[in-house]
Amino acid sequence: MNKKLFCIIGKSATGKDTIYTGLLYLSKTILDHSYQLYPLVTCTTRPIRPGETNGKEYHFVTVDELNRLMELGKVIEHRVYHTVHGDWHYFTTDDVIDLEHKNYITIATLESYRKLRDYYGEDRVVPLYITVPDDRRLIRAVKREKQQKTNEYSEVCRRYLADENDFSEEKLKECGITEQFVNDDLTECTQQILNKIAKEVSGE
Repeated sequence: MNKKLFCIIGKSATGKDTIYTGLLYLSKTILDHSYQLYPLVTCTTRPIRPGETNGKEYHFVTVDELNRLMELGKVIEHRVYHTVHGDWHYFTTDDVIDLEHKNYITIATLESYRKLRDYYGEDRVVPLYITVPDDRRLIRAVKREKQQKTNEYSEVCRRYLADENDFSEEKLKECGITEQFVNDDLTECTQQILNKIAKEVSGE
């Protein structure tokens, strides 16, 4: 069976992290071993947040380390976000993926998905586009921010507005993404995605 890299894609506050965690767990407990998903841990220069662990959510690195890896030609995809806290870099290196032996899953942007697809081939990289109605998505984002020690509502607004451009219909079409998974009900949405993964891995 072909090994695949599945990319969870979606606007902020669509439940990507929750679905990602659920799929990793379910792939180990209800699917045949050959279907198991492994996390693709990418890198970032942003500060580590409370509750995060280096090497789990991300590899947290310095800008100097990013520059060194780029000089060595190790970086497959790289993007930078101009936040209210400064520039935050996110990137993927070519030494963390073994598609000969493992299926992977990651949370990606449209641009990172495109570069991973171009690097490994569209038959090996599968987009999983998650959607939620915009009004509910904004409410979720505000509620999540309230739980942080320091509330950065300006950053919530920045992300929300940026998403309107980053996930425009034109850009989705350019990436060849037509299938959507609506996260109205988390259990149902996760099951639909799990069915998609099983179908892709089995080559049906």
